[in-house]
Amino acid sequence: MVTKEIVFGLKNLSLACSVGMLLTIGISCKNESPRNNGFALEQPKLGYKSVQLLKSDNLEFKDLNKNNTLDPYEDWRLSYEDRAADLLSKMTLEQKVGFMIISTTRMENDWAFEKPKNNEPIGNGFNEDDLVAHTNMFTRKPLDYPNMSAAGTTKAVTEFHERHFILRANPPRKILAEWINNLQTLCESDGLGIPAVVTSNPRNHITMDASVGLSVGKTEFSRWPGELGLAAMRDFELVREFADIARQEWLAAGIRKGYMYMADLATEPRWQRVEGTFGEDAELAARMIREIVLGFQGEDLNSSSIALTTKHFPGGGATEGGQDPHFDWGKKEVFPGGMFSNNLIPFKAAIAAKTSSIMPYYSYPVDTKYEEVAYAYNKEILQDLLRGELGYQGIINSDTGPIDMMPWGVENLTIIERYKKAIEAGINLFSGTADPTQLLETVYKYRELEKLVDHSVYLLLLEKFKLGLFENPYVDIDHAVKTIGKKEFQDKADIALRKSIVLLRNETTAKGNVLPLKGGTKVYFETIVPQNGNEKNNIFTDTTNKWAVEFVDAPEKADVIVLWLIPKGKSLFASDGSPLYVSLSKNGIDIERVKSLSAKKQTILAINYSNPWNISEVYGASNSGIKGVLATFGTTQDALLDVVTGAFNPSGKMPFSTPISEEAAQHQKSDVPGYMEPKGYSLFSFDEGMSY
Repeated sequence: MVTKEIVFGLKNLSLACSVGMLLTIGISCKNESPRNNGFALEQPKLGYKSVQLLKSDNLEFKDLNKNNTLDPYEDWRLSYEDRAADLLSKMTLEQKVGFMIISTTRMENDWAFEKPKNNEPIGNGFNEDDLVAHTNMFTRKPLDYPNMSAAGTTKAVTEFHERHFILRANPPRKILAEWINNLQTLCESDGLGIPAVVTSNPRNHITMDASVGLSVGKTEFSRWPGELGLAAMRDFELVREFADIARQEWLAAGIRKGYMYMADLATEPRWQRVEGTFGEDAELAARMIREIVLGFQGEDLNSSSIALTTKHFPGGGATEGGQDPHFDWGKKEVFPGGMFSNNLIPFKAAIAAKTSSIMPYYSYPVDTKYEEVAYAYNKEILQDLLRGELGYQGIINSDTGPIDMMPWGVENLTIIERYKKAIEAGINLFSGTADPTQLLETVYKYRELEKLVDHSVYLLLLEKFKLGLFENPYVDIDHAVKTIGKKEFQDKADIALRKSIVLLRNETTAKGNVLPLKGGTKVYFETIVPQNGNEKNNIFTDTTNKWAVEFVDAPEKADVIVLWLIPKGKSLFASDGSPLYVSLSKNGIDIERVKSLSAKKQTILAINYSNPWNISEVYGASNSGIKGVLATFGTTQDALLDVVTGAFNPSGKMPFSTPISEEAAQHQKSDVPGYMEPKGYSLFSFDEGMSY
């Protein structure tokens, strides 16, 4: 028998979190009961705080609408479809419209998307322990700030009828789980008792650009390679295991949906979002997307799933000049190689794996058969192609802000007219505003849209029912603390961090191959980062004696120099429309420092490829001191040293080609993978990689 807990005086959710009015619940969050053709066969565990239980046939049900009657939507024995249809029939138009909004929700002391005040220092950037951009809401503030709006959580739930939220904050795991439980308590107490879906951007990757809307950055969750690094592993079983581990952590926290992953192709090397892709090859990206969707969601969406939002349909990588459509100067997607259909291959894999949602991008296609309006407004793209040709039946979730911030191709329409066009195009869930007033005004004005609104709400309700949130939206706080970032998970991630590293060059000297480094070698290891703010190069010192080599504090004392370059282009939300480049000197690397060090001793060069950087300024015929080259894609110093010293045999393969020169990068075709560019384009080729 489940014991009901009643919480008194919960008037403000944020206040409750801050003063410690935190809830506990001692039941498992895994409440999926066996099902037959969609119908539950036995009593599931019920998680509740304030509603009463109803009994029927010696079974228990939650009286979510507090009417002392077992309504079909409360009856877990019925199919998801029947329950969703019943609940839809009980919702007012205002409730339905609020349900079509997903807004950013705030936590106290949440600096996730505000500019720092009083010129306080920004904490993003390289950390000497590992390559990661921090976004800790209690101690650091993010580098970039898109224009987003967020309502107070209580107002959003009780006045705007919202039940979809994006959580961008990065609190400790205990506070995270407690806060989400409080949110669910508030939702349970309001109206029809519909639970919330809390969504997040990725929380498990080492990344350079931890900007709002891209990645949360360094968290207490297990830390894995960046998406490019996962692709570089070419270990699809481990990719599936990554997704399953991340699923367990997110489930423990109560985050039930991911704004991830990117099925876009990295065919334009200058694009500022390459780091979030799985590389330039459509088949590789498709295989990655399949494993990740199945790892997070399972074969079918269920109470242990994390629902995914695959983005950005129909592929956003073929940008003009590498510029991103978050901005007017990047709104065009161009296909000089005629490879539009190539972009669809990873999305076909996502659809086959039953991804819960798909997100169209802001850009619009140029010189294709489709209307030149942003994909969120493009009926031919969303209805004819996505729904019709590809057979997708799930949720279409707009990216953040196509209505009032990035309305490319429909700038001359009013907000009301934009909402109308987007609904008719097929958008089911709107991101970017916390206030549904204008969406509601649109539906009042154009009553013919109500059928489309009903269909959208039905799809969104189905997802909630399948996730088991109506039976138990709460999590066990102790379980969350023990699960998130636990050692067994990080041990697996540590293997991935090493497998993601690619050995590209290993020259032979009089003593044999320069790599792996021989025991007793004196090594000077410096990490070279862009000199922004308080960031500085890191000279590695070893206090563990875990490697057979000896680390020295000056290049003059070394037999071999190891340089790890961490280029960082202009962050996405710092874009100003100026030309983008892939050469190291244009992306923060002190070229003279690299040349000076590599001229002193034999040098091993590692480059962190958040884009397909051109390294001709430091590597080539003019610099014979560099004897080995490695590629990293978001990893740690320990992992890199394990590979360099031979403690781990490298096995990774390049997820994209790198241009041989800046000129080559500036003149490639934006929709064409590097391996399909004319001969002579690449220095390092897609799928290239060596082992010892």
